[in-house]
This record gives sequence, C-alpha cells and structure tokens, in this order.
Amino acid sequence: VRVMSQQLSCPLTVKLRTGYDMDKPTAHRLVPQLPGWGAAAVTLHGRSRQQRYTKLADWDYISQCASACPAPLIGNGDAFSYEDVDNALKSETGISSVMLARGALVKPWLFTEVKERRHWDISASERLDMLRGFVRFGLEHWGSDTLGVARTRNFLLEWLSFLHRYVPVGLLERLPCRINERPPTYFGRNDLETLMASSMASDWVKISEMLLGPVPADFHFTPKHKANAAASAAITAEG
Repeated sequence: VRVMSQQLSCPLTVKLRTGYDMDKPTAHRLVPQLPGWGAAAVTLHGRSRQQRYTKLADWDYISQCASACPAPLIGNGDAFSYEDVDNALKSETGISSVMLARGALVKPWLFTEVKERRHWDISASERLDMLRGFVRFGLEHWGSDTLGVARTRNFLLEWLSFLHRYVPVGLLERLPCRINERPPTYFGRNDLETLMASSMASDWVKISEMLLGPVPADFHFTPKHKANAAASAAITAEG
C-alpha cells in the first residue's frame, strides 16, 4: 500500500473482506492502519473469503470497522435496493458510502433506483434492449469476426447467469426484494420474461442466439462463478 500510494498520481483505495476464515474476522485490525500507509479510502466487503455467499454480509461488523477507520470507509455486500443503501448510510453506522456489486449484475438499473429512490418495474423488452447495447459494445471492442462474436457471447452468458435471478417488481408480493432470496420457478407476464427468468444455461444460450446468431454445434457453457464455487467447496472439504 505504501509503495503504490507513493507511485500513483491519483488517490489509492483498498478493498478487502472481513478476513479469510468465516468465524475469525481480522479486518478490524488492518483497517485502522491502511490510511497511515497511504490509502485515501477503504472498501470493506462484509464477508470472509471462506464464506463466499452462503450467508448475508455482516453490516454490523462493517460499521464497527468504520468507527475505527480515520479515512472514509465504503461498505459492500448485498445492497439490492435504495432501502438497503439508506439503511447502510444511517448516521450511526459511520459508513461513508456503499459499493454496489453483485446487485448491479442482477439488475444494472439498480443505480437508477437508488438515485431516484424507487423500484423500477422494468419490462422484459427494456431488459433485452440493454442486452442489445451490451452486445453492440462487445462487437465494437472485440470485432464482429468469429473470435469477437465468441468473446462477446461468453461475457454475455456470464452476465445472464446473474441477470436471470431478477424477479420483476410487478410479480413480487412484497418489497424490497433481498438479493439472497431464491424464489420458486415462475411464469413471467410474457414469454420473453419467462425465458429471462430461466436458471438453465441452455436458455441463456437461446437468448445469446437472439442477439449473436447460432452457436457452434459443440458449444457448451458453464458459468465461471459456479465453477469457482465448486472448486472452493472441494478445497474446504479437503482442508
């Protein structure tokens, strides 16, 4: 941290988790020292490395660390609505700001909801338009040749592995929805909304074909985060 802060011409921020082991947080010992080493701000994700996403983020612990940090501390973990952000920024928490992460992968319009303090019942066609824009940017960046289409499709499918978790506001029984809630399989208000809600990779591939054309005959897709989770679980079992 010291070396990087001395070399950079812009402010240096540091992001960390609560610690490695689930029941042994260590961030509260490290966070107070980081500003003295040159960090202009600190972002704390309220989970351990071992925990991954099996439990909710510990915002009480984030607040504890914020009270001991002489620099602005940004909280991170499970923010999925403007209510979540409001709760995190209550004066007594000491938290300076909130980082939106996984929630923005599930619903990228979360920034609009926070800014305008509302729940946006976005339509399936509006969401598809967002995907069209994403594909357009991908082809502009990587090219429209075979390799460019493949790379764009891969990133699109990775994103769809998060996007399908969104449940339309108009179908919810209560608000706000929590990011770790897993509703049962449901039918949307039209065929496209139902397709976008599918948890099957084959349906994500169908959506990609709507935007990028057919996949090769031997095409197969496994989300990176699922593969990493399986590897992490195997390591934990062995250890």
